[in-house]
Amino acid sequence: MPRLLRLLLAPLCATLVLVSCGTDETATDPPSTGEQTVSESAGPHSAPSGSPTTREAVADLARRLDVAEGDVTVEGAEAVTWRDGSLGCAEKGMMYTQALVEGSRITLRVGEQTFEYHSGGPRAPFLCDNPTQ
Repeated sequence: MPRLLRLLLAPLCATLVLVSCGTDETATDPPSTGEQTVSESAGPHSAPSGSPTTREAVADLARRLDVAEGDVTVEGAEAVTWRDGSLGCAEKGMMYTQALVEGSRITLRVGEQTFEYHSGGPRAPFLCDNPTQ
């Protein structure tokens, strides 16, 4: 009987050891309800407006609206971990990779209108008309 008990308990003990070795109490999992904010800037012009990603978004919006880049205000920029390949801009009927994607969210303002640009992985920032995250 002791040998049978050892045979039954050995896999359980091995599993517990492996699980406990992988636990880091200081680490946090991304929230299941959306993306994890890694860093955030608050207020106009406090975002890293000199970053290539932000400059691309500003230039794209200025072209779309036919305004000068100086008329586009950076309201905020933040690094995020998107929960899937939609990069927070899912479209109905589309399928996306189910993997976490490091990226950014850039909020721009022209006059009274705000616009969100999302990026992630190798994808350049794009205008997200209907953000889902």
